[in-house]
Amino acid sequence: MVDLSTQYLGLSLANPLVPSASPFSKNLDSAKKLEDAGAAALVMHSMFEEKVLAEEEQLMRFVHQQSYGYGEANSFHPIPDDYITYQEKYLNQLQALKSSLNIPIIASLNGTTPTGWLDYGLMMAEAGADALELNIYYIPTELEETSQLVEDRYVDVLCALRSHINIPITVKLSSQFSALVPFTKRLEQAGADGIVLFNRFYQPDINLETLMIEPSIHLSDPQEALLRIRWTAILADYLTASIAVTGGIHSHEDMLKALLAGADVTHMCSALLHFGEQHITQTLTALTQWLEEHEYESIGQLKGSLSRAKASDAGIYERTNYVQILDSVRSVDGVWG
Repeated sequence: MVDLSTQYLGLSLANPLVPSASPFSKNLDSAKKLEDAGAAALVMHSMFEEKVLAEEEQLMRFVHQQSYGYGEANSFHPIPDDYITYQEKYLNQLQALKSSLNIPIIASLNGTTPTGWLDYGLMMAEAGADALELNIYYIPTELEETSQLVEDRYVDVLCALRSHINIPITVKLSSQFSALVPFTKRLEQAGADGIVLFNRFYQPDINLETLMIEPSIHLSDPQEALLRIRWTAILADYLTASIAVTGGIHSHEDMLKALLAGADVTHMCSALLHFGEQHITQTLTALTQWLEEHEYESIGQLKGSLSRAKASDAGIYERTNYVQILDSVRSVDGVWG
């Protein structure tokens, strides 16, 4: 029997397939189906600080400030007794997942201010989260925002939380850093228990008929996993922190490539949205079959065996790949004689 178990953020998981942040975690029945299908842990959908602040602003404007100029309205506050805020709904759902599921629950926080990161992160830890994923979706758009300032922003958030929270913390990164190796090492030294490669930045689109800028969403493609796998293979030789690959993981083949490169777990979302919860069972069955056919006894035996340092041609993860790809291109007969 092949041992699929792995360690992630200090947590012992039955296998390396973890559903990433998605609508599945918003519903207890859906989350339970993920667990029953074989999910080793669950990353909750993100709590967005903007939504918390927007709701607070609405309450302040339409409820708490309603009496300005109208003394008779001082005693009238039309908030129903059973009204639950966005923040409370998230924390209640976290507690419900913890009480209903046996697998670890990883809360996801997408903040905007230093105070928000700390306050909401503490609330998630107190609500029972087994770990916290910092989903730092930040795009620097100002001239004075240097690469150093951007990196400092991530480290400052992490340090503030690390000094107040005892549960494991992982940082979800974008691929748009100029020097990922020293930066991820800096995060590890600042207290990160893991990193997640990579955040998917949804790109806005331009409507040519209305000339309006519109939000656009596309599910991931397996081709996207290659960027994550490449950087996993490079970073695995430098980090002791856990590595999770997210984005483009659709099949057992994608999982195997990430594990061979050095990942501890793989996150899956788009494939589950497309095929449903049963895709977890099918993927794990195919993963087990491949390992048996190739005479692997465990995930541990496989993991990291094709990282950059262990690959027969380490240069293929670097510039060599670029040169070889260009050299392999052949022109159509007759184009160049």
